[in-house]
Amino acid sequence: MAQSKDLGKGFKLNRRHFLAAAISAAVMLSTTPMMALADKPATADVNTTGLAVTDDTVTVGILHSITGTMAISEEGSVQAEILAIEQINAMGGVLGRQIQYIQEDGASDWPTFADRSRKLLRQDNVAAVFGCWTSASRKAVLPIFERFNGMLYYPTFYEGLEQSPNVIYTGQEATQQILAGLDWISNEKSAKSFYLIGSDYIWPRTSNKIARIHIEQHLGGSVVGEDYFPLGHTSFNSVINRIRLRKPDVVFASVVGGSNVAFYRQLKAAGLDMSKEDFTLLTISVTEDEILGIGGENIEGAYASMKYFQSLDNENNDAFVKAFKERWGENAVIGDVTQAAYLGPWLWKAAVEAAGSFDVDKVREASPGVELTTAPEGYVRIHENHHLWSKTRIGEAQRDGQFKVVYETDDLMEPNPFPAGYQ
Repeated sequence: MAQSKDLGKGFKLNRRHFLAAAISAAVMLSTTPMMALADKPATADVNTTGLAVTDDTVTVGILHSITGTMAISEEGSVQAEILAIEQINAMGGVLGRQIQYIQEDGASDWPTFADRSRKLLRQDNVAAVFGCWTSASRKAVLPIFERFNGMLYYPTFYEGLEQSPNVIYTGQEATQQILAGLDWISNEKSAKSFYLIGSDYIWPRTSNKIARIHIEQHLGGSVVGEDYFPLGHTSFNSVINRIRLRKPDVVFASVVGGSNVAFYRQLKAAGLDMSKEDFTLLTISVTEDEILGIGGENIEGAYASMKYFQSLDNENNDAFVKAFKERWGENAVIGDVTQAAYLGPWLWKAAVEAAGSFDVDKVREASPGVELTTAPEGYVRIHENHHLWSKTRIGEAQRDGQFKVVYETDDLMEPNPFPAGYQ
């Protein structure tokens, strides 16, 4: 089993706490009852395509950036996926088999993601992969998963405009995050003018294209500025001066990775204080994970459009946060993508057990309709389009690095990755 030194060093599994959490999850998990070990199906019956499945184990892949500018965002996803796998193993595994994982580092580099995904599918023959963060990394690996018929569980909110039989999208698409967030800020703040700023790759550019259409054609507003910066960029003084000059009602931000640290600290240093309502910022990219680097005092008062915040008050989330901190340390935090990453192994387990097989085609066929009543965000269900039904929430960043939830939709939002008029 490969494991990152960054994540593996200094951490020991607390079996008693995990077992208690796993038993609690088992009581509520909405899926096929776990098969008794004595009734464990034969390997020949549950693995007809040469996957890495033995009589006792099944091997999966974890593929995220543990080095490079995206590590600040992706480390939490790795932690969540490992936690889920360990909890599932404590319950008895999947179809009577313990999950082993091979961890690869995408290194914040899209060709590396492609290379590592090919290794996982062709050399390691993993049964599923949990991974990627940026849309650029997902786009780099997608042809490989489709060519070699692998199954990817992708945890990040993204721009939509995609649907693949080889991907389960556990994060939200544009209608559930971008459009819902803009609707809220427009109504709540009477916002009419927007400044769009993002990192320079497919997700921010496509997200801002969708945002511009919504602002101009549906909200009756205007875009007064739009800027992009390379991944890892650290000098934002020029765009901060433009923001100050043009005085938008809202800065709509999709800066990712380590660049967030520089951006928000420089905003605060320039005297633009969101906590004092000097201006309003809505981010679709900053979670509790990034605030660890940014510092709560530098982003206090900003709003984020997500489906999950660590501060959510429900029994599922209380148990999840407790288990996460016991595994990764009391100072660990949990952001939207981290929670969505945690869902991946559980949804895969549910689909495998519903299919009675690890074969990718059978897991794919069994996936629509799979639901989790134990999701920390409350409840999720896989749609036929491979995205999740989930709620939209708005959080206000607090000085302590957490978000105060100020809005959530009453009902689950149906995923619609191809909204009419936004393509």
